[in-house]
Amino acid sequence: MVKPGSVPPASAQTVSRSVRVGYGVGSVCTATFSTVPGLLLLFYMTNVLAVPAWIAGLVVFLPKLWDMFVNPWVGRRSDRTVSRFGARRPWMLLGVLTLPVTFALTFAGPPLTGVPAALYVAFFYFLTATAYAFYEVPYKAMPAEMTDDYHERSSLLQWKMFFVGVAILLSGAVAPAIAGTEASGYRLMGLAVGAVLLVSMLVSFLGTAAAPTVARAEAEPSIRAQFAAARSSGTFTVLLALSCAQMFAAGALLAGAPYFATYVLGDPGTTTTLFLCVVGPLLVTMPLWVRLSRRYDKRGAMNLGSALFAAGAVGMAFAGEFGAVYAHLCVLVVGVGYAGLQLLQFSMLSDVIAHDALVTGRRRAGVFTGLWTACETVVFAFGALVLGWLLAVTGFVESAPGTRVAQPEAAVTAALYGGTLLPALFAVIGLLLTTRYTLTAETLGAAETLRSAGE
Repeated sequence: MVKPGSVPPASAQTVSRSVRVGYGVGSVCTATFSTVPGLLLLFYMTNVLAVPAWIAGLVVFLPKLWDMFVNPWVGRRSDRTVSRFGARRPWMLLGVLTLPVTFALTFAGPPLTGVPAALYVAFFYFLTATAYAFYEVPYKAMPAEMTDDYHERSSLLQWKMFFVGVAILLSGAVAPAIAGTEASGYRLMGLAVGAVLLVSMLVSFLGTAAAPTVARAEAEPSIRAQFAAARSSGTFTVLLALSCAQMFAAGALLAGAPYFATYVLGDPGTTTTLFLCVVGPLLVTMPLWVRLSRRYDKRGAMNLGSALFAAGAVGMAFAGEFGAVYAHLCVLVVGVGYAGLQLLQFSMLSDVIAHDALVTGRRRAGVFTGLWTACETVVFAFGALVLGWLLAVTGFVESAPGTRVAQPEAAVTAALYGGTLLPALFAVIGLLLTTRYTLTAETLGAAETLRSAGE
């Protein structure tokens, strides 16, 4: 007999294929939204809107800082929501109705340059970050509530990561091609990506209608209580720290890609092919990473992913001496490691949420996911901010379309090392933090046994 308010024993709930696919399609939205602004927004402002690099970095970062407040708020509200659509899906629907519009307007502004252009982009990117929180937070909280099985969560997220790979492949290759080097191209790109976001979110909202719920989450009464709940879980704190290190590395590398292609390889068009090397492994290595996580547990597989990411990024720093082919091979190594990090981060987050429920007797998926997504997006954008500052202090010259400017050697060096060695450093920090992560299948199984014995 399960006591009221307690966590039921693990049910090894199997999620149907239709729900897995429906849920997975939603990651087209999350991956596209992370990829396109991370890849193009900083470059769009410095090289199309003639915004100084340090201001452009702030524009990318400050709306994401707002996530530290809005994401936990959405997590808390979605924990409390009761509706015929379930707890999470009404908030996802709100994102469906708002995100595509605000995203398109971010890139579809009036003919402004300099500071006025920066203010326009900042305003609509702020609205976009808010709209994205409505969808992202409840979406990422759902896996922990669909099943209590340790490996079933990895299988569920394997579908998610497949669609992540497809989305990053298409957005990372097609979005720069549509945008080109003119403001009109960026406007068209904003509309096209907005349409992709709309379709993927709507399909996910409809596809998760039959998603199982093994238990409902509990809401904390305030944001302060949410932070206190997060601090009470040492495992969550460690996972959040190592993931933030990895997200900073990814953010800096992604924001630096157009500058790396333009000023190190001498061909802006290679931004697309470099991106193909990063995301190609997402499409083909997911089954391998699932097997590695089963054989060496998720922590061991995470260490391998961090090591590959760091090694590839260090190798990129020598691209000036060894050329474009060598650079693409190094980025391919980065991509293999990044594929593992993407899968394992989300799978481990679901494990942490499940373990916390077993230990405390409370379901706090929205609490943990809200804080997780807030920190993730802030740190990812902080990578772009730091890169923008590096470019600014080394004398990078902003420009408008059709205007050729000679960049100082120091700025080119900053573009090279800021987009390679800096990400490598933080990947290594993430690897070191992973050694402090102690949650394994055996640990979770022991907690399940103790919980069952106490019922």
